[in-house]
Amino acid sequence: MPLKRLTTAKKKTVGTKQTVKAIEKGLAKTVFVAEDADAHITNPIVSLSNEKGIPIVYADTMKNLGKACGIEVGCASAAVLEE
Repeated sequence: MPLKRLTTAKKKTVGTKQTVKAIEKGLAKTVFVAEDADAHITNPIVSLSNEKGIPIVYADTMKNLGKACGIEVGCASAAVLEE
């Protein structure tokens, strides 16, 4: 399960704003995006990740991505900052 990496990460971001900041600063190692999130939210993250050469892992739902991040609500995106 690819989300296991997010669950066990020591440092991570949760949410779109923090994920975008991490990508722009070059801190994100892997980006996670929920497939059921609105495209206008995820498209900038996907574009920025591709531009910076950061691998993207897609989660099937926002709920599952939020659960992998250890929060009770869904989230559109997250990132692992350390391997």
